[in-house]
Amino acid sequence: MIRAMRQTDIETINKHFTAQGWAARTTVLERYLAEQQAGIRQTFVADQAGDVAGYVTLLTTARTGPFAGKLPEISDFNVFTNFQRHGIGSTLLDAAEQAAAQLAAAVSLGVGLHAGYGPAQQLYVKRGYIPDGSGVWYRDKPLPMNALSRNDDDLVLYISKALTPETN
Repeated sequence: MIRAMRQTDIETINKHFTAQGWAARTTVLERYLAEQQAGIRQTFVADQAGDVAGYVTLLTTARTGPFAGKLPEISDFNVFTNFQRHGIGSTLLDAAEQAAAQLAAAVSLGVGLHAGYGPAQQLYVKRGYIPDGSGVWYRDKPLPMNALSRNDDDLVLYISKALTPETN
């Protein structure tokens, strides 16, 4: 079941992050909840028998990148390891894309380039996302040709997908 994020989800999400060896993200998750309440972000949670299997957020308008102020943006997409490969990611993206289709004719996102983002990269291609043509961005700025960068979470490629109100 896909539903909106609740305050009680923060502890569960943090538990899954730490079980995967990642840091807890209480401050970020509390901001998501506040932005959801303010109507500038939707946070979709995949609930599997009372446990959080993953989540994705949708900003009503992208804040950075080539789509800033132009398109809604999918961000912070996570399906926890023990729930992967069961269609949960696709179901979460369906919900985010359907909500985005109520706001605009397309949706955007930035995807990291290191191997940790490999499954997400493959999923986005399968779902019809295409690069915008602005090249690679690093720390919210286009990376010029021959520039040096670090292959971390701040190195991203922006992609978008055309939507219809019936988008799946």
